[in-house]
Amino acid sequence: MAELIERSDAAGVARLVLNSPANYNALSDAMLAALRNAFTALAEDKSVRVVVLAAKGKAFCAGHDLKEMQAGRASPDKGHAYFAHLFARCAEVMQMIPRLPQPVIAEVHGIATAAGCQLVASCDMAVAAEGTRFGVNGVNIGLFCSTPMVALSRAVPRKAAFEMLSTGAFIDAARARELGLVNRVVAPEALTAETAALAAVLAEKLGAAVKIGKRAFYEQIEMGLADAYAHASAVMVENMLWRDTEEGIAAFLEKRKPDWS
Repeated sequence: MAELIERSDAAGVARLVLNSPANYNALSDAMLAALRNAFTALAEDKSVRVVVLAAKGKAFCAGHDLKEMQAGRASPDKGHAYFAHLFARCAEVMQMIPRLPQPVIAEVHGIATAAGCQLVASCDMAVAAEGTRFGVNGVNIGLFCSTPMVALSRAVPRKAAFEMLSTGAFIDAARARELGLVNRVVAPEALTAETAALAAVLAEKLGAAVKIGKRAFYEQIEMGLADAYAHASAVMVENMLWRDTEEGIAAFLEKRKPDWS
């Protein structure tokens, strides 16, 4: 049986590829478990400096598996326990992404809908192919995308997020870039290469600095202004005292490449 997530590593970049094209890489129970396992392994892998999350087939991810969700209604509680567990598991997986020490770049094509759009919004950065469509369109079938809303409303302006959520309308890749949901839009044939190029730039940086910076980024963004500055200042003091940071600054001043450990 093929792996639901294929992983390949090269030059400090781990490439994860969702491999369930028959159901448009839906976040089935098995896919959520596979993502959780992959992220758990990456959190402890010091050889990986950047993660790329891509997908096979016609779509990046079509969201939750509606057939599985409907099957969950067969229980005596009409699916209450199953749905609660499903959304809790999905929320756990989404929150693992900003907590990973490595930057995570979504490589998006086709469609990213509902929880699939949530997955893109949860990543630190995203590169999309021209022609990609994004939507949180559960409202069209009577299910407001309340959990995808959490990530989406933190990635794009609130009025734009609410419009997407309440109308169920798709936006194209260009609009997604305007709103900040994706960083770059590229030709479909260049998607993998352009994403790899961005990952390579990040992989060249001092990994420890990116790690401490990513953690501080998500910590401070939830704070008030004064607390955010206090926290960020403490992080910069810690960072400044590292041997490799001292070497990096010296190398810049001396116009040479740093000798990082």
